[in-house]
Amino acid sequence: MTSLTSAVSNFVSSVASIAVSLLNSVLAVLQAVLALGQELLSSAAQLLRSFMEFFASLLQGTAGFVLANFFTILIIGVVYYWYTRKGGREQVKKRR
Repeated sequence: MTSLTSAVSNFVSSVASIAVSLLNSVLAVLQAVLALGQELLSSAAQLLRSFMEFFASLLQGTAGFVLANFFTILIIGVVYYWYTRKGGREQVKKRR
């Protein structure tokens, strides 16, 4: 009877060990995915920061002033085009 009890005890211990190892593996994969997401967000933020620094250094001086005005006019033109294509006047008339 002792050997049967010992065998069942070893079996239960092995199954519990496998379950704990499986849980640890799942948690390790989850941690790796979260670390990857954090690294991607950090890299994207660094890239955006680099672009902003590049444009800030580009927009200094007289050439930068001219370039900034060009982009401002371009952005205003795109917004105006988008607004008129969506029917900006019709939207105002419908409200009345």
